[in-house]
Amino acid sequence: MIRPSTSNRIVAILALSFLLMAAASVSARTLKIATIVPDGSSWLVEMRKAGEEITERTAGRVKLKFYPGGVMGGDKTVLRKVRAGQLHGGAFTSGALAGIYPDIELYSLPLLFRDYDEVDFVRKKLDAKLRAGLARNGFEALAITDGGFAYMLSQKPIRKVEDMEGTRVWLVEDDKMTDMALRIAGVAPVPLPIADVYTALQTGLVDTVAAPPIGAIAFQWHTRVRYLTDVPIMYLAGVFAVDKKVFAKISAKDRNVIREVVEAAAKRLDLANRADEANAREALKNQGIEFVSASSRDEVQRWRSISSQATTEMRGTGRYSDALISEILMLLQEHRAGASPEE
Repeated sequence: MIRPSTSNRIVAILALSFLLMAAASVSARTLKIATIVPDGSSWLVEMRKAGEEITERTAGRVKLKFYPGGVMGGDKTVLRKVRAGQLHGGAFTSGALAGIYPDIELYSLPLLFRDYDEVDFVRKKLDAKLRAGLARNGFEALAITDGGFAYMLSQKPIRKVEDMEGTRVWLVEDDKMTDMALRIAGVAPVPLPIADVYTALQTGLVDTVAAPPIGAIAFQWHTRVRYLTDVPIMYLAGVFAVDKKVFAKISAKDRNVIREVVEAAAKRLDLANRADEANAREALKNQGIEFVSASSRDEVQRWRSISSQATTEMRGTGRYSDALISEILMLLQEHRAGASPEE
């Protein structure tokens, strides 16, 4: 017969064991991260290294599991799976998160930035505000990374606005920003998911895309075009974000480790990507892609005028923070005032 005191001790031990197991299940977590970025890309290589470091520094309490190459679907599908709890986050284009927090795509205003010096100057001031905006809308931005400058790649040379007449230009789904600029230029774009672009180029559904040289090569789009217009159309940013509620279940100490490690990896990636972009440009030339320039300096200014008009119209929609757009434009004006005049 078990004495009451012994019985109480057994109950206490069982209760303590249960609490310890429950605590372990809460603290140990595998973050499931999906992306359209192809396997073997520099982003995946660097972030997998970051994941290994996070696992080591958290003594196995946190692991990162990646699903690359669109195996979990495009950005919209990944977001839906995050909401359903099937995934915990992803590496998204900024535009993919615009439905949650529109201001996250403001860095991609057409013809906003002219070079990386401008990008760095503005991002140093505003990245924190964009992260805070995403946090208010349920996502923890672990990193904002360079996606590179996008250029027009086409099957016929585009040197002026009129050259775009009759072209079938691909548009990322729900990219209201670029859609407005193209329509002002008199172009009716073809909205498609990124995963469908290569097939669309094959079939002739589209004949013109805007993409960074690295992306054009990674997705093999360069095999279906002949020209690159050597004017940076827009700067693209990527966002590595996870569900805020899931992230909050991780201990504060481990959250700090994740932020620190991912941010360091993102900085290394930005440096590498900018070097890779120069190499990708050369690779495109070696593949027979002809680089063409705008027909004149006045034509570039004309394109910028169209972009400015699009920005003005977007400010009137109420979709974006007017104050934040003003801040970006003022920062650029400040930077350009202190820089050498354009040649």
